[in-house]
Amino acid sequence: MKTLPPERLTELLHILRTRFTKHQERHKDLEWAEIEDRLLKNPGKLWALNEMEESEGEPDVTGYENGQYVFSDCSPESPKGRRSLCYDAAALEARKEHKPKGSAQEMAADMGVELLTEEQYFHLQSLGNFDVKTSSWLQTPDEVRKLGGAIFGDRRFGRVFIYHNGADSYYGARGFRTRLTV
Repeated sequence: MKTLPPERLTELLHILRTRFTKHQERHKDLEWAEIEDRLLKNPGKLWALNEMEESEGEPDVTGYENGQYVFSDCSPESPKGRRSLCYDAAALEARKEHKPKGSAQEMAADMGVELLTEEQYFHLQSLGNFDVKTSSWLQTPDEVRKLGGAIFGDRRFGRVFIYHNGADSYYGARGFRTRLTV
């Protein structure tokens, strides 16, 4: 299990607590003390949250589902440390020239988190305006992926859009957003 050094653990908890307090509209009726207690009992989840933070995802609590607290990336734009990636390992392998540094799915797995689904992305967008200048890869339905595509979302013109692209494409303004349950 991956764990954080004590100094970083203290720093990360302070960052998360400060963000939680600043953005109460994202998690009405939830108490930080309960969340922190749950986090301290799950060092692997803290490690994953640190990965989200280090890649500039600005994780925050965005819900409570099935007895689990949900953390999602709440950076205004797609996290800077997770851009210019194709969708998955198969897409990366399929590129013959100008390969990106990696894939969204592989990086998310290495971080211990999952890409948002369409439904989760719409929920996140209901909590604020995200990806108004960037876009984010989303978990892609198998039937789309089997045909070589992948989906992504953004907010333009005051509304949220879900689009498609070849899974092997990558752009400097496209990253991915994640979620973690604790």
